[in-house]
Amino acid sequence: MSTQEPTDTTEEIVEAQLHPEINSLQSKPWIWWLLKLMVPCSVLFVGLLLIFAMGLAQRVGWITAGGSQPVDSSGGIDKVFTCPMHPQIRQPTEGRCPICGMALVDANAGGAADLDELSVKIDPAQRRLANIQTEEVKLEPVISTIETIGAIAIDESRMATISSYIDGRLERLFADYTGVDVAQGDHLAVIYSPELYTAQVEYLESQKSFLRMGQGTLEIVRSTQERLVRSSRQKLIELGMTEEQVRVLIESNEPKTRLTIYAPMGGTVTEKLAVEGKYVKAGEPIYRIANLSTVWLKLELFPEDASRIRFGQLVNARVQSLPNKTFQGRIAFIDPTVNALKRTVGVRVEFLNNDRSLRPGDYASASISIPIGQTGKVYDAELAGRWISPMHPQIIRDSPGPCPICGMDLIPTTRFGYTDQPVDPPKSIYVPRSALLMAGSNSVVYVETEPGRFSIRPVTIGPILKDKVVILKGLEKGEKVATAGNFLIDSQMQLGGKPSLIDPTRAIAALKKKKGPLEFEHIHVTPVTDKNGDELEQLYQAYFTIQSSLAADQKPTPMAATSLHQLSLKFAKDEAFSDALRKEFTEIAGAAEHLHHMDIDKARISFKPISHAVVSLATQVRGKGAQTAFTHFYCPHVKEGGGDWLQANDQLINPYYGSQMLRCGNKVHQFPVNGHLESDAIGAEKEQSNQPMGGGTSSVN
Repeated sequence: MSTQEPTDTTEEIVEAQLHPEINSLQSKPWIWWLLKLMVPCSVLFVGLLLIFAMGLAQRVGWITAGGSQPVDSSGGIDKVFTCPMHPQIRQPTEGRCPICGMALVDANAGGAADLDELSVKIDPAQRRLANIQTEEVKLEPVISTIETIGAIAIDESRMATISSYIDGRLERLFADYTGVDVAQGDHLAVIYSPELYTAQVEYLESQKSFLRMGQGTLEIVRSTQERLVRSSRQKLIELGMTEEQVRVLIESNEPKTRLTIYAPMGGTVTEKLAVEGKYVKAGEPIYRIANLSTVWLKLELFPEDASRIRFGQLVNARVQSLPNKTFQGRIAFIDPTVNALKRTVGVRVEFLNNDRSLRPGDYASASISIPIGQTGKVYDAELAGRWISPMHPQIIRDSPGPCPICGMDLIPTTRFGYTDQPVDPPKSIYVPRSALLMAGSNSVVYVETEPGRFSIRPVTIGPILKDKVVILKGLEKGEKVATAGNFLIDSQMQLGGKPSLIDPTRAIAALKKKKGPLEFEHIHVTPVTDKNGDELEQLYQAYFTIQSSLAADQKPTPMAATSLHQLSLKFAKDEAFSDALRKEFTEIAGAAEHLHHMDIDKARISFKPISHAVVSLATQVRGKGAQTAFTHFYCPHVKEGGGDWLQANDQLINPYYGSQMLRCGNKVHQFPVNGHLESDAIGAEKEQSNQPMGGGTSSVN
């Protein structure tokens, strides 16, 4: 059986005939494989090229990685954006506030890094958006106006009640309606009284009996009859008859059963209490009459307002029925007690009302102008050098005498605190009402200490007026306070974790710190021996190098900053030093660690705690081989209480301001290299430290 070779299929034969080049490629296998791998290799190469290009674009900043969060270049911390007006809005990306529409800002930015704990920096764009405005603190006379409402009332000292002296019947009433005006001596009523008739008969008969007595009548009988006549006459007076009526009775010798009642004073009948034909009892009122030529305005003031007014003070009043007319009166009475229910003090103001335009029962608005800070005497041109009635302050005379209304003696106006000569009105520090932020018992303002820099300032407030607030403590004349946009500034303080309106206690504590150079009750320098003493002097020299650099407007050198940090860190761990000294070394080490990485402004801020600690060290320890005495200087213009520093000589150069205020400062002490600085010398140097050196009187721009 023979074996046959496999034969090509029909498809292969056809393909070979259609594509003869395949046979030639198959004859060269390496070419065939090259063609097979060309396509995938090309795809792979293009992909690698794209990846490289994207990485390069990201590196140069052309594109950013999708979905990544914004990163703070300084520390790699994700940013948080918040609304300056609504700090509760916080999100990881920029945008606008969903409440007010204001552009969100970086919560970690805002320029607070180079400020102290009581200040915040507001950039110009933020300031324009929030419409932050400022005004100067002013020291000027401030007039407080007490505005209140009161009721017009009858002057009680000029009222009279017309009553019957006897029992009888009213036969006629001449003033027959309420409101009629009567003059003194006018007829008011006629009363019928049998009792009065009997008394008249009794008087006439006793008078006749006395006249019939002759010379031979016993003296005792004559005197008895005379007393009877006098008592009968007095009885008629007590029953309401006037002296004129008694005289007419004697002349006519005819008793009458009817008695005419006359008006004892002029005025207006305010009440008619009886009608004709009515029987009345003795003492029963018939009319009430008031003299309305003067009226009262009754006011109710709070005790704090009542304590600032005085007798005779001028009051302006207006009534709704006469809107174009202002009435002027004077305070006639201030209640010495406070109403237990209303917690107010009653005040009466007397007004002249000769034209009867003020009607009792009407309401009036009153205003009393009071200078804030009023103490001692005040000047009133109308009262200067004159005399006034103690009951009716509208009665003012040039000389002493009786009051025409009450008869009391006039007294000099100086008794009520009025001076004869003009006095300067008191001045008070005040700010616009909008500058004050209040929450409970806390009151703060924001002071612009330099352009864009606002510091929180707790204040003690006095009277709050309509458009201004008197400041008793916390501000000085000429300072600028924010009057609009205050809450934006306060929210920035909150975002920075600084004292704000909600809790200003840290600000109060910081401001209570004594401003002035560092003070030391005892200065005793102890020499440090061996290696520690040499390294301690090296620490001082590193400090002086930094101090000189800052005074020359240069950043601290890395060598000096590193040396200061390492030496202070070493001493902070050395138990050979006391706990107090190690605390100072720790303070220096913490502030000096990154000193050479900072710009010069931040370095000067960090230099302050370093310098204060070094000054304290120089009062306690020096190296044993030290030869140079250190000089302590102080600049009052350094923010937050001034700044102290040391120098190895007495040629003042200010490290806090450099060329801007190179010679600004005071010499405080010169510390010995060892031993005591006597208390007398400390006192003398304190006196000297009050004298500024160089630019000590300059101000920081």
